[in-house]
Amino acid sequence: MGMGRRERDRQDVLFVTAEQLPKSQGHAFYKRLNRLLSEAGFDREVEKLCEPYYQPTGTRGRPSVPPGVYFRMLMVGYFEGIGSQRGIAWRCADSLSLREFLGVPLTEATPDHSTLSRVRDRLPLEVHQEVFRLVLQLAAQQGLLKGKTVAVDSTTLEADAAMKSPPSADAARHRRGLEGVRHWLDEEGRSDRKRRRAERRRGPPLR
Repeated sequence: MGMGRRERDRQDVLFVTAEQLPKSQGHAFYKRLNRLLSEAGFDREVEKLCEPYYQPTGTRGRPSVPPGVYFRMLMVGYFEGIGSQRGIAWRCADSLSLREFLGVPLTEATPDHSTLSRVRDRLPLEVHQEVFRLVLQLAAQQGLLKGKTVAVDSTTLEADAAMKSPPSADAARHRRGLEGVRHWLDEEGRSDRKRRRAERRRGPPLR
């Protein structure tokens, strides 16, 4: 068998049909989780939770990222132990499997980190906790988590959120329940505020 060589000056293709786009079989965990979320009516439930924090349907302007896509991206960060929204955005943009999980085709861009930050700032912590409580409860009931017990009350869900057969060997090993969500959101908010303050101090770029 001859050795293949990487083409250094390959000409860009001007037109690609949908059939020519690369396909992914998807990661078994995310496929199972997506099926579980679909059967539970996850997207409609999340949209109802988030609706009070958006303008009425039909308002002029571009629609927001669907809440179901936003929270799926947070799930990726939660389950894979990614500690920043930049990291989550890069991971989702780079992975065919995660694009399938999000429901974003290759012809569209996945949400970037600034979009995630805007949605995070719009939705209160209580909505984030309620959504993750729902997801972890569903996953535990279907045996997707290693935790032996899941105790649900008005404020917390206690569960070992490490995945069975995770995409990475140490995925989310140290994360537990909703306290991890609270800490993660707080850290992200502080990082964004520091970055914005630094940009204001630097002033506009020179032209």
